[in-house]
Formats: sequence, C-alpha cells, structure tokens
Amino acid sequence: MTTRKGKGKRSRKVRIFSMNYQHILALAFSAKEINENPQILPNITLGIHIYDNYYDTKWIFYSTMILTYALERFFPNYNCNMQNKLLAVIGGLDSVTSLDMAILLNIYKIPQLTYSPTPMVKGKSPGLPFYQMVPKEDLQYEGILSLLLHFRWIWIGMVVMETDGGERLLQTVIPMFSQKGVCIAFIEKIPGITFITNIFELLDKGRKTYHRLTATKATVIIAFGESNSFGFFRFLSYQSDEEVDNKHRKPLGKLWIFTAQMEIASFGFQRYWDLGIFHGALGFAFHSNDVSQFHQFIESRNPFTAKGDGFFKGFWEQVFNCQFPGTLTNDKEENICTGQEKINKLSAPLFEISMSGYSYSIYNAAFAIAHALHAMSTSWLKHRTMMNGGLWIHNHPFWQLHHFLRYVAFNNSMETVLFDQEGKMIAGFDIINLIFSENQTKLKIGRIDSHSPGDQSFTINENAIKWNGWFNQTIPLSLCTPRCCAGSWRQMIEGKPFCCYSCIQCPEGKISEKEDLNDCYSCTDENYPNKKQDSCIPKDISFLSYKEPLGITLACFAPFCSTITVLVLMTFLMHHNIPIVKASNRDLTYILLITLLLCFLCILLFIGQPNKVVCVLRLTGFSIIFSMAISCVLAKTLTVILAFMATKPGSRMTQWVGKRLGYAFVLSGFLIQVGISTIWLSISPPLQDADLHSEPGKIVLHCKEGSLILFYSARCFMGFLATISFIVAFFARKLPDSFNEAKFITFSMLVFCSVWISFVPTYLSTKGKYMVAVEIFSILASSAGLLICIFFPKCYIIVLRPELNNRQLRKNGL
Repeated sequence: MTTRKGKGKRSRKVRIFSMNYQHILALAFSAKEINENPQILPNITLGIHIYDNYYDTKWIFYSTMILTYALERFFPNYNCNMQNKLLAVIGGLDSVTSLDMAILLNIYKIPQLTYSPTPMVKGKSPGLPFYQMVPKEDLQYEGILSLLLHFRWIWIGMVVMETDGGERLLQTVIPMFSQKGVCIAFIEKIPGITFITNIFELLDKGRKTYHRLTATKATVIIAFGESNSFGFFRFLSYQSDEEVDNKHRKPLGKLWIFTAQMEIASFGFQRYWDLGIFHGALGFAFHSNDVSQFHQFIESRNPFTAKGDGFFKGFWEQVFNCQFPGTLTNDKEENICTGQEKINKLSAPLFEISMSGYSYSIYNAAFAIAHALHAMSTSWLKHRTMMNGGLWIHNHPFWQLHHFLRYVAFNNSMETVLFDQEGKMIAGFDIINLIFSENQTKLKIGRIDSHSPGDQSFTINENAIKWNGWFNQTIPLSLCTPRCCAGSWRQMIEGKPFCCYSCIQCPEGKISEKEDLNDCYSCTDENYPNKKQDSCIPKDISFLSYKEPLGITLACFAPFCSTITVLVLMTFLMHHNIPIVKASNRDLTYILLITLLLCFLCILLFIGQPNKVVCVLRLTGFSIIFSMAISCVLAKTLTVILAFMATKPGSRMTQWVGKRLGYAFVLSGFLIQVGISTIWLSISPPLQDADLHSEPGKIVLHCKEGSLILFYSARCFMGFLATISFIVAFFARKLPDSFNEAKFITFSMLVFCSVWISFVPTYLSTKGKYMVAVEIFSILASSAGLLICIFFPKCYIIVLRPELNNRQLRKNGL
C-alpha cells in the first residue's frame, strides 16, 4: 500500500501505484457493509489494520509481527489487549509476501486469506496457512493455452519478470505448450519490482527491449508480472521528444496477453504517456462483479471529510497532480487541490471506480471471515449459554476459525462463494480486452471456469474483440512459417523448432483435410481424393448401363442378331424338306440356331446393374448355353465324318450314323456343364461385388465368380469342346463338297477360337465396366461367327440360288 500509519510512528510516503488504494477502499467498504448488516455478527464490530511491506522482506516480517500484537509492541506469547483481537489476515498482494507472512502466522494458527495465486506450502495441513481468494494458478495456464489454440497462435514470445512466479510460469507452461504444438520464440526477462531509483536507466532498458520485440517474428507476446508491474511495462511505450517529432520509431505490431496478476495501473508521472502499443491487448483477470453501492462509496469520499484515512490525501495529490495548501514545500506556484476534483474523471490506468479482480477478492475475503466467525460464534453459543461478562468472544480459541473457514459458503448477493478442499476459492478467470479510450478501459469477452464441463470451461466472444489498429480489425497471425494449407503436410526443418516447417504437397492418392497436419492419409475405399487433395469425394457407382451410349449400342445388337437368327431358323423350317437342309442334320441345325438365339439374348444379362440373380444367370447360364452350342457344332462335324465313313464298302460305321448319336453329343455336353454349374452354385455361387480400386473415383459393380476352380472348370470345358470341334472340322474339311459343311464349321470355329483367345489379353488389360463390354463383344463376335460361317452360305443357296443347290445335288445322284 502507499502508506503506513501507526501510533507513535512517523508517516512515511512513497510514490507508487495509486490503483492499490482501491484495495484499501474495498476492504473499508466490506467492513462497513458487514458492520451495518444485522444478520452478520450482531453486537460485534469488525475493525481493520492496514500495513505496507515496501517490497522488503524485513518489513513483511515486521508488519506481520506488529499485526499479531494488538498494542503494536513486542510481547511474544502474550495477549495484552483483549478488546482488539486479531481474527485473520488478508494478504499479501503477491505470492512472495504471502509465503513470508505464513511463516509467522502459521505459528499462531492465524488464518491468512490471500488474494494472489500462491502455491500451497508443502507439509502444511489443508487450509493452513492459506485460503486463496482467487482461482488456482494452473487454471490460468490452461486458459492461456486455450486462448492460443482458439486463435491458432503457435509462435509466441514471453516477457517475464524475474520473480518466483515468473520462474514457476516458465516451468509450467513451456512443456504444456509444447505438448499442444505451441512454440516459444523467445523469452525476455525483466527485473522484478523495486522502487524507482533511476528512471533514465529504466527508460533505456525499455527502449532496448522495445527494439528486441520489434525484431522478432512472433506477433503474440505473453506478459507476466506482479500486480504493480504494468507501470514497468509502460517504459516500453515511452517515446522521447525526438522520436515523436521525427516519427521514425518502428511500430511494435504485437498483441499482448497479460496474466491476471497484472493490474492495469501506472505511475502518476506516466499519465500522459501513450498507451497505443497496449491497445487491443487481451488479458486474464481475477473474476469480479460490479458490486452495488461501491461506486457511490468511492465518489462520496472527499479529502476534507474523510476522517481516519491517512492514505486519502496522498492518493488525491498523486492522481490529480496537485498539492493541498498545508503540504506545499516551496514558494513555487503549485496546482492546488480543491477537493472538487472528480474521481470518476480519472483515466483508468491511474484509478478506476469499477471494482477490480483484486478488490473483489478482498471484498469476498472480508465477508468469508465474517461468515466464518458468525458460524463459529453461533456454534459456540449452542454449547455455552453463559457469557463471561459479555466478553465471551475474546476468550474463544481462534485457531478453531480454520474449521469454519474451510467449509464457509455464502452468497454475496451476486454469486455463491466457497472454498475447495485445498482452501482455494472455487472461481474462474475473466478474459478481458484492453481498450484505452475515454469511456472504457477493459471489456469482458470470455471466461475460463474450473467447475464447468470440459467443453464449456473456456468461452470467448471473439466478435466483441477490438484489435489494435495495425491489425486492421482482423485476427492477427502469429506463426513461424505460413500455414500449410489443406492438401499438404508439414515437414520439419532440421535444427529449428517444430513450429517452423516446410509445406509438402500430399502424394497422389492421399489427402489432408485440415491445415498444418503432420502427414497425409488415404481416403476410405468408398471415397477418393479431389484434385486439390483436401477432401474425399464419394466414388460414383459404375456399371455398364442402358443409359449410356456404349450400353445402348451393345444392347441393340442383341435384338438385331436375334432377329437374324430367327429369320435363318424360319428359312430352314420353311425349306426343311430340301436336300441341303436334310444333309445338314435338321434337328441339330434347329437346336444350334435356338442355342445361338439364346446366346445373343444372354448379352442382355451383362448390361445393367448386377444383382445376385443376374450374376447367377450371367455366369452359369452363359456357360451352359455356349457349351450346348459348341456341342451342337461338334455333333454336326462328327455326323458328317461318320456319314462319309459309313459310305465306304464294308464299313461298320453304319450303325453309328443317325440322329441319336448327335443327340448324345449335345446332351452329354449339356449335362456335363449343368453338373459343373450345379456344384458351382451349391459350393460358392457367383454374387454381386464392388471393385473399389481398379478405376479411380469409381466403384465398379460386377459379378464375382465365387469358386474360381469351378469357374475355370466351366470355362475350360467350353474351351475343350471348341478345340475338339476345331480339330475335327479341320481334318474333315477336304471331304466332298456336296455333303460336307466341315469347311464352314472349320472356319466358324477358327473365328470362334480367335475371338476368345484374343479376349483373354484384352479382358485383362481393361478395367471397370469396359471389361463387361469386352465380354459382350466376344459373345457377339463368336456367336455371329458361328451363325455367319455355318448358315449364311446355306441361306444364300436356299434363298438366292436354289437351282445351284438342285443341280449340285443331281450331280451327286440325290
């Protein structure tokens, strides 16, 4: 505090932060409200004593010892003034002061309520010696990290005061930030708070620190200091007259994040210094509420009417830069204090009438003591009805107050106040935006709570933030290197922090959907990367459809070829009695034509979306029909050979010539293929499947063969029949032309085999629905080859040259 007064002591006056006077007013205001409240401690009046530590350890111990002796004289272990009993101590303003005070206060078990984040002393019982009126310090570190991650500031600097709190901050946040991907670009340490002895030395240090900060690429700077350290940070903003006139000072261009320990307060001589470099800064503050009547309590005070307040005149002179007539020290004209100055017109860094986080903590601390004492006295009266001359409270063992403080809970008309098991108040931090204008200094924009659910503990309204002018009202960036956009990944640079990296395009087939990913990854089988490789697109379903030109074209061949086959069949039926039809084995001819008709129609099964039934019919039906067609061709060929062999004198082949032999061949081929297909269907039938990889960006629907052994067995049997037919027809090609269709069969089988032999490499070299198109084309080509090569020559003779047929037949005696 600014002064210390005591009986028989000379007042001492130093010029430091006037903002601390609000802490005194908050304590006085709380005592006034408690004493005026008949519901709390009736017939008991609470008094307050205020002592300063002068930032000196020996003064901390001296003031603490004075507090413990009510007569302000040293009488260790004696209670000499029963009317003025020390109940509890509120303080100190920083953790070092609190820890030093605890050494003495703990001896007498006097409760100490601190209003600064103070680490728990190891080996002490819960609640001794601290009851912390502010949230846990770790919660603030989590809030800073959440703030950095929210705005994706991963390359930051730190300016830290060389105090125990500063070292504790560094030891805690550096590993915490690194685990979450935040790098520390630099750490600038400044001396701890002392009395201002050489202002020019501080200005020089501030100028050098300013230039070092402008040279770094980190845009966001976390500033840590004790409560009064903001005035020391303001030395960074000082500009000499030469710098102001020449305007050659480089703008800082940084965003500050202040910790809750730092109050926005300044020295009196800094009242006209520019605050531009701090405008738009973000900060954490101990949670506070606007306490009703506090404004009126401050504004009602006047240096000429405030009695018993030895601080007020010194505060008034400092903030208004004036002197009271009785304090003038020379004959020079001074600005005389009239008492009519308006305290609500002061700039916020000098003094603000809104209750700060520190003052709100002091306010709650006073009420916590009062409620605990009230609970203790009520409990004691229940067990003791006799009062010792009305002085029962003075003889009460006050170490028992710890028990009641530990479990105290009260409502201060705005919210409920209570402690956790460690003696820390259950509360949070406010997140503020510093706005240095005439009517506003800070704006609450968010909050970090310890008792909220995990996803709601950190809240912020970024639309309410007013950024510094050099950011053009946009969210600033704080990066070592530009972000790697989606579609690329980060490659670390050897010898540099992990926040400095190179951006590499994702390899083909992989994506990265977010910025700054450490690696790319593949899409699921149902999706594929887009061109930018920043997202996965669902693959299109692909199959040979009736709606596309290729499907329509191939589908049109089915009825066309079927119609021609039907016409050929009708031609043979209409001329079934002519010699050329009889010589071609009419029944086998009809069976072959019907089989070819089915072959042409079966290609319709290969067009359209496959399903289970279609797949079964497509693979097994095709195998059976084609096997039967080739069996008919083989039977016709063997019939021709046997017929010629039977015409030789003495041949025993006559008994084999006839229709039954042809039917036997056809039936055998049919039954063998049916047997293979039956086993196939019973063991592992064909089914619908999706090919996810053969064609980029598409899911190709096709029929899976099921059992590959039986699939290839069916195909090999067809190939075996075709090979035998070709060989037999080839050797029978030189038989007399009048009865011999072996030449046509040989040529037709040559076409058939050529088509299916060329089918294999073509099929294997194509992908997707075009594989089905190749298969359809092979079916059409091979079926058309049989139809054209075997039947067109006969149709030509039957329809166009009937006389040629008759003359040739007469020549052979038929």
